[in-house]
Amino acid sequence: MENFLFPKCQKCRAGDLVPLSDFGSQGAAIHYKAWVCTNPDCGYNIKIRNGDVYLNEPIFSGAAHTARLRH
Repeated sequence: MENFLFPKCQKCRAGDLVPLSDFGSQGAAIHYKAWVCTNPDCGYNIKIRNGDVYLNEPIFSGAAHTARLRH
């Protein structure tokens, strides 16, 4: 396993910013779509959606999410 050095969160300076990836509507991978702070008390995040940049959007648990079936 590779070791990565992630940048420190500039908001809380306690957590690290880690990248998250997602899949587009056509199923293509979108790498580094979001960066989030690893400190749960901080909640800082930056996301890209449709070419726009969003800061500090609310973070919700995905526990209640039902996965879409892909055919």
